[in-house]
Amino acid sequence: MTDLVKVQAATAAELLQFLEITEEAEHLLVPDTAPEVSINRLADAGFYPDAIKLLALGLPKRESVWWACLCAKDSQNAQTDELNRNALAATEGWVRTPSEERRQLCRQLGEQTRHKTAASWAATAAAWSHGSLSAPGEPAIEPPAHLYAHAVAGSVTLAAVHTDPISPEKLLAQFLQRGLDLARGGTGKSA
Repeated sequence: MTDLVKVQAATAAELLQFLEITEEAEHLLVPDTAPEVSINRLADAGFYPDAIKLLALGLPKRESVWWACLCAKDSQNAQTDELNRNALAATEGWVRTPSEERRQLCRQLGEQTRHKTAASWAATAAAWSHGSLSAPGEPAIEPPAHLYAHAVAGSVTLAAVHTDPISPEKLLAQFLQRGLDLARGGTGKSA
């Protein structure tokens, strides 16, 4: 039994087929159990980026992108440029009302911010959640169903590493708890 009510995968194996887990962490995975078991084992052993990847794919797309927004927001400060602030605002708008117009704005801002920040990857996650990877007017290229989760995991991890590049473990653990709160049906803000 799992309390991660938002995670629809019955087993970790359903998610692991789309992810690469650090080789040193593979022994911690329990593919035939609920994803929560593997997520907790990875976190307990300090493999936070791997736990974050697994949870990012387990969450529904909007909740997963919202998780990236929450963490990216924490990583922004007075020195954050306007383009990255706009990327985060556009992504939050997409989470509230996921439309094609908002998705395209996220795609554009993700490209303009050059995929170097948590906000940039959050915007990219929204852009990869539905629609086409192509620019408007070009032949449609559907994104793989799991692609958004890679951008979410990148966003969450970058938010911690950019905020504390020397010792990001505490933030990675905190950000993972936010994602787990979302997976339990919470807001992600209480963790």
